[in-house]
Amino acid sequence: MRRLSLWFLLASLAAAQPAIGAPACGGHGDRNPLLVTTAWLADHLKDPNLVILAAGRDDEYENGHIPGSLPFTLNMVTSQNTAGSNGKLPPMASLAETFGKLGVTNDSHVILYMTKNSFASVTRTYLTLDAMGLGAHTSILDGGLPAWKNEKRPVTTEVPAVKPGKLDACAQNDVIASLDYVKSNLHHPGVDIIDVRVADDYSAAEARGNSRAGHIPGATSLPAEKLTDSGKLKPAAELQSLLREAGVKPGDRVVSYCYVGLRATVVYFVARYLGYDARLYDGSWTEWNKHTELPTEISAAK
Repeated sequence: MRRLSLWFLLASLAAAQPAIGAPACGGHGDRNPLLVTTAWLADHLKDPNLVILAAGRDDEYENGHIPGSLPFTLNMVTSQNTAGSNGKLPPMASLAETFGKLGVTNDSHVILYMTKNSFASVTRTYLTLDAMGLGAHTSILDGGLPAWKNEKRPVTTEVPAVKPGKLDACAQNDVIASLDYVKSNLHHPGVDIIDVRVADDYSAAEARGNSRAGHIPGATSLPAEKLTDSGKLKPAAELQSLLREAGVKPGDRVVSYCYVGLRATVVYFVARYLGYDARLYDGSWTEWNKHTELPTEISAAK
């Protein structure tokens, strides 16, 4: 009887566990899969589970792209929000349908690359997939199409046939920071608010047009341009140093914002890449600036 009871217990526990190798939904991945090189992609172009998306304008894709890749534009993953910006994530069901039409499934390894020079376009797309629970299944091609072309790797104008995929998104609650969250964490130890706008806007002492002066209280400045060099991420050691200079310490949570939730995704991606807990304040300065009852702070960028 005891053996039989034990057998039933073990069988029940086994049934409750996901099968080994089953697609996981959730998690943010680690450094190796988050960023891949052109050499890696060249060696894996024929991988059956690979979905390659070219982030940029349609004409840039049409003029030549990495073989097997499909065109992808930011308006496919953004929607108008109440603050008047285009940063807010569309509903998960809509996103799952969008990526499913591009052949993405929960088994896919998605490779994102920029077609010209907008690194923020791929980091915004990465964040979207991360919010859907596919961050650990998504990588960015370092240097994008410019690096691929500079190495004389093949390009094509052929558009591959797409087999639509069945995709189940599972929304993650550790990607987007709300206005209330930011309000509640001004000058909060362990929560680092990073302003990713250009330094002049961060330190503006006077209102400019419809924009109030200054920045969110307690925020430090780290413009997106400091993190890349010719479309490639700077070495990890340099990125760590830049975050440290912006006040980020081991174990801290990094909350980034910019104008409309685009540039700030570069810091979001870098923070994830380096192993930090990260959030994007999606409403960003457009939303904060609109709420005139919220405080601002004027200080120079370091």
